[in-house]
Amino acid sequence: MAEEVLSQSEIDALLSAISTGEMDADELKEEEKEKKVRVYDFKRALRFSKDQVRSLSRIHENFARLLTTYFSAKLRTYVNISVASVDQVPYEEFIRSIPKMTILNIFSMPPLNGRILFEINPNIAYTMLDRVLGGRGASVNKVENLTEIETTIMSQLFEHAAANVKEAWSSIVDIEPMMEEFEVNPQFLQMVSPNETVVVISLNTTIGDSSGMINICIPHVVLEPIIPKLSVHYWMQNQQPQESKPEEYQVLSKSIKKTKVEVKAVLGEADISIEEFLYLNRNDVIQLDQLINEPMQLCIDEEPKFYVQPGKKRKKMAVQILEEIQRGEDDE
Repeated sequence: MAEEVLSQSEIDALLSAISTGEMDADELKEEEKEKKVRVYDFKRALRFSKDQVRSLSRIHENFARLLTTYFSAKLRTYVNISVASVDQVPYEEFIRSIPKMTILNIFSMPPLNGRILFEINPNIAYTMLDRVLGGRGASVNKVENLTEIETTIMSQLFEHAAANVKEAWSSIVDIEPMMEEFEVNPQFLQMVSPNETVVVISLNTTIGDSSGMINICIPHVVLEPIIPKLSVHYWMQNQQPQESKPEEYQVLSKSIKKTKVEVKAVLGEADISIEEFLYLNRNDVIQLDQLINEPMQLCIDEEPKFYVQPGKKRKKMAVQILEEIQRGEDDE
């Protein structure tokens, strides 16, 4: 449909031609009556609407943020991951677009059918591996000669990252991602038929001084059961605020009443130097900034809340509340 939309310059030229008489409005009407044929490639069938593609983009923008946080903590270096594009292409075209030797992680997504594919550029994968092993994050591409130890470390690294997939998709469906295969040659991988439509989410990834792409391939068969949930209508329904029920309010209030907080009566404060502190001895006197006839402050979780006076109750030290401290009063 995009090729049928006129640009502003084309619209201006068309109006100008009609106003000057170079083009007749009746001729335009006759052209509109003629049937127009557009070429449609069935191998590149678009099975997802623009609305659904935008929803997938929103989900994976959240996933990219979660993945950035996860790898930043795991690798202890600068990490930035963002969504570059979301496209729907035939599976065969996606396989041809990725390197002949790369890092491939295949995940199942129960209760959804089918599997999804994570393709990690070798430059990024080896930078991660070097950081995990204590290096500076050097990237050496030798993906065709991965050792068993390197394969195990990489598998575990991306397997633990699967928890972020679950969280990113939680607004749409509850899934339990499980890593099933680790592969380096895409030619040995046949997830779906070559002409099957897949959604490819490309993530720009920067780790330290290295950069590359992480591609997520999701076949149509995986998304088919939840396609209705990818519409804006579904998102808007979920975003509508729900009114709290009286019984929920009572349960919440009851739980809050049982919450324990730290209560502390402050007798007074004093400022002394480190030298004075180091030479403190028994029977030394520290002068507080609190006058004896002034009320003490009662702090709740380090926040002054009440003026109190000290006393005893049943042979135990206690305080009596005099008045509430108004906000800003204790800052004077």
